[in-house]
Amino acid sequence: MTHRAGDVAIMEGKSIRAGALQYLPVNLFGSVMGLSGLALAWRHSHHLFGTPAIIGEIIGWIAILDFLVLGIAYLIKLIRFPDKVAAEFQNPIGVHFFGTIVIAILLLSIVIVPYSAMFGQIIWIIGTIVTVVLAYIIVARLLKRTQEVTNVTPSWLIATVGTLDVAVAGGTMPFGWAREVNLFTFAVGSILALVLFTLIIARLMHHEKMPLPMTPSYVILIAPFEVGFLSYTNIIHGVDMFASILFYFGLFMFMIIFFKVFRPGLPYFPSWWAVSFPMAALSNAAFKYAVAVNTWPLKVMAGIILAVVTIVIADILIRTVVKLFKGELLKA
Repeated sequence: MTHRAGDVAIMEGKSIRAGALQYLPVNLFGSVMGLSGLALAWRHSHHLFGTPAIIGEIIGWIAILDFLVLGIAYLIKLIRFPDKVAAEFQNPIGVHFFGTIVIAILLLSIVIVPYSAMFGQIIWIIGTIVTVVLAYIIVARLLKRTQEVTNVTPSWLIATVGTLDVAVAGGTMPFGWAREVNLFTFAVGSILALVLFTLIIARLMHHEKMPLPMTPSYVILIAPFEVGFLSYTNIIHGVDMFASILFYFGLFMFMIIFFKVFRPGLPYFPSWWAVSFPMAALSNAAFKYAVAVNTWPLKVMAGIILAVVTIVIADILIRTVVKLFKGELLKA
């Protein structure tokens, strides 16, 4: 009887470990976004400051590995627990985090291009298609039914305004039709950013506070401006006054939000990955702006922002890995 009870306990333990993937949150794909953006920022640092090129490449390969592991794990979740995935997709807040998958694909196309231009271009095409399709589905859903005010959160900007990332990744694509695709997605992303940003700010000002686990998502509010800067400058192949406005307003918002989010005592949540890509986008934008203006204060600022972003992402990555090995990451 003791032997059989032990066998049952072992089988149950295996079942629990195998079933843990049902609790894999889709927002963990934000880690791929953050790591990819950080890799690109370190590439900029190599060109501007001469920092070792290997840093950006190592981070880039970690991002690729991260995507492969998460992609396989989430595919298993889809096959074994389709109801859980469906519940995430039907959730009025959770559905927007599916945008982390498609944006991760777009950003990885930039990471991969130096190793294989053709493969990077294929990844960009796939990413562009799924990004536009997801944005269409979500906007159509938003217009189809009345939305609860409490569901209006910064996460609304991920999948919809994520269309701006198409031009971020595709600004140098050699296809004759790429420019029109970039213009189309920039138009969609920029107008949606204007509308949704206004709605989100109104909700944050006039209604109850967001739940504590969503606190890191405040940083997403800088994404439309910094990603918009990168997208717009890729399309016009330069930095003009409108680009400067986008960059500086995003920087202003970050200075306000930083002390609201990064404060002592705020516990770890998987949603912390929401801060990674907007901050990485700010870092990339700071480098691009510093190179265009070519003044030492802006170059120093770009270096400081990169250091802060690197520390933040490294801290979140370490905390995530620790939680995973402790069995505290994938649970109800």
